[in-house]
Amino acid sequence: MPDITDYSLADFHSNENPDVLSPPENYLEWVSHPEIRRGFSFFEQPLLSAPTARSRIRSNVDGEERDILNLTSYNYLGLSTHPEVIQAAKEGLDQYGMSSSGAPLISGTFDLHLRFAEKLAEFKRKEGCLVFSSGYGGNLGALQGMMRRKDAVFLDEKSHKSLIDGAMLSGAKMVFFRHNDPQNLAMRMERHARDRNLIVVEGVYSMDGDLVNLPEIVSVAQQHGAGIYIDEAHSTLIFGENGRGVAEHFGLEDEIGVSYGTLSKSFGGVGGFICTNAALIQYLKGYASAWNFSCSPSPPVVAGLMKSLEVATRDSSLRDRLWANVHYLKKNLDALNLDMGKCESQVIPIIIGPSGEKLLRYAAEMQQRGLFLQPVDYPAVPAHARRFRISVSSQLTKEQMDRALNIIEDVIVADQRKTSS
Repeated sequence: MPDITDYSLADFHSNENPDVLSPPENYLEWVSHPEIRRGFSFFEQPLLSAPTARSRIRSNVDGEERDILNLTSYNYLGLSTHPEVIQAAKEGLDQYGMSSSGAPLISGTFDLHLRFAEKLAEFKRKEGCLVFSSGYGGNLGALQGMMRRKDAVFLDEKSHKSLIDGAMLSGAKMVFFRHNDPQNLAMRMERHARDRNLIVVEGVYSMDGDLVNLPEIVSVAQQHGAGIYIDEAHSTLIFGENGRGVAEHFGLEDEIGVSYGTLSKSFGGVGGFICTNAALIQYLKGYASAWNFSCSPSPPVVAGLMKSLEVATRDSSLRDRLWANVHYLKKNLDALNLDMGKCESQVIPIIIGPSGEKLLRYAAEMQQRGLFLQPVDYPAVPAHARRFRISVSSQLTKEQMDRALNIIEDVIVADQRKTSS
């Protein structure tokens, strides 16, 4: 094998090992190399406390336990540890136990599930809602259940893996268009004029933090008679006057056929949901395998999630605090001349460039100084744009943000200045 650090997970997808229960033989050689083991040590690091702005970690990098500033958690509004949410979950646990212990069509539907689906549909201004026990499973099940072999699914090239896998599982033709490029989308749609067409986009793209160019995407959809499916995983409860997402932000909610959301990010729980017309919801109950062949979401979690929705929408205070923190961090990161791409959201990339060695070295140094900021390497992002990704939380204080900025300056900016001088 040539230079082992030139390889990534993208090189080992094909498996020609005659033993079907074993990975590729050269993968084992690669993954056991000390440099590769060091890279993998940044993943699956066990947190020893709740995912708040200040957490505790047992580091896989050096084996130490330490308090850290957590800029990696999706707990954007702090609802995972909100006292009212925790109390609601406790009451749900006392009444219903830990598990639904059944698939929704057979024995797993509780009154909590029905009430929560109704509240989500009302919140999203759609006729119906389907709640999944997994965020990944929500996209997978919805697209697999909706689309068929003679259909065409048009996906932004930066679509989440769950969207890609759902479209693939449906058997529909998959057509990728250039990121946020309505003209390229329109050109590709010309070749599928006779198909049933669905355009799939994300409200906030999770690795770049930019918003979908929704007004122009909607225009293309209307010109070609296509439906729109928007993944609002990173934008629900954050964007729009009422927190309904990027579609509300652009005033285009009525133009969206299917609105997807995850329950593991701003909601502070786990699961996913889609909101759409009542007829399609009824149809998907028979054909979305990730819904009707999975155990229904845990009742105490659903009880907590209902309270999360109530707390997040009773006023804009959590959202306002989040956006104040976003503006503060972006202003100060920009002053450090860091490359944040075109981010427009609470997801802020710090793009390092092509050097994997620098990425991992910076990550280790920052973690040792008390900042938990995870490296994002190829193939999750392009090899020339390796990065860190800040997930801003409403829980962050100015003091904590200043400390994080100082660590970023001491580690990343100081090294870049040294390299360029």
